[in-house]
Amino acid sequence: MAWLRDPDRPVLLSVVFWLVLGVMVAVNLGKPSGLTERILFLADVVLLCVLWVVMPWRPGRRRLVAPAFLACTLVLGLTGSAGTHLPLLLIGVVNLAFVYGMRVAALILAAFGVVLIVAPLWYGRSLLTAVIQTAALAVLAAFSLGMASAVLRARELAARVRELTVAEERARMAAEMHDSIGHHLTVIKLGLENAERFRDRRPEAAWAEVRQAKELTVAALADARRWVRALRPLPLDGHLGSEALRQLAATFTGTGVTVTFEVAGAERPLEPDTELVLYRVLQEGLTNALRHAEADSVRGTLTFEKEKVVLVVADDGKGLDRGPGFGLSSLTERVEALGGTLTSGNAAKGVELRAELPA
Repeated sequence: MAWLRDPDRPVLLSVVFWLVLGVMVAVNLGKPSGLTERILFLADVVLLCVLWVVMPWRPGRRRLVAPAFLACTLVLGLTGSAGTHLPLLLIGVVNLAFVYGMRVAALILAAFGVVLIVAPLWYGRSLLTAVIQTAALAVLAAFSLGMASAVLRARELAARVRELTVAEERARMAAEMHDSIGHHLTVIKLGLENAERFRDRRPEAAWAEVRQAKELTVAALADARRWVRALRPLPLDGHLGSEALRQLAATFTGTGVTVTFEVAGAERPLEPDTELVLYRVLQEGLTNALRHAEADSVRGTLTFEKEKVVLVVADDGKGLDRGPGFGLSSLTERVEALGGTLTSGNAAKGVELRAELPA
């Protein structure tokens, strides 16, 4: 049912659509008209409502819905709503800009402008009337396409920010992998070299080096598995929800630590950037608990409050004996950039990581 609350649909256009449609229906039903014309009008209105719900606002699937919606707005002008249907027609053109690009929308508006000039002259009306109608359409069209262009530009900037964030995450993970797995492999290499030197003169020392190398190999393998989980790809559409957090928590099963995740309060859709940060906070909290806490269990709780959403990751381990690392510092910056707060510290037992973000 995600298409019922499509976050890509501009809120202002939704308000304008339902407002204009309601006014147009009230005006049309108040005018005298034939039964056939009224039935066609109401059928067209119902079809418009259905199309509006399923209209796409990004290039991709259901692209034929956009021209179908535009065609229905044109039909309104033929069923007794000539003039009052123009705002809906402009909304249809704006949707084409989102789905097919600004150039296609501009060409369609230019074609409408030509029709508005030629049609009145064809029916013997004055040139002044045609020019006034065309000028009014041009002003509304410029405003509509300007808004569409601003939204599309904002989407491009948001995509660029996400790319930079991914690059920063990769640099951080590369540094931490070098410090953890790289350190283990270096010590293993030195230990095996020592074992090779000691194998004839000091066989007991050689076997001690081999045993230590074996233990470090297990630790390095555990680190590698944790990083595989951390680097698993996110869904590209950015709409994760609590189910993605629950699945992330489930990937930590089999590590020897009991991991649970629960949701409190009435869940509601969040901004894609907020969902991504929550995902990273849970990922960081679980990873740190497994690496440093020596905990038996870790619990993640996502709570939807009236004006904010709170994610708490708590373990029953030994607590913090050092300050926050690079991962938590960068996460704090990302949470604060969204107007939220991120805190971490020792609780009654273990460590608690708490993120609060506006909902």
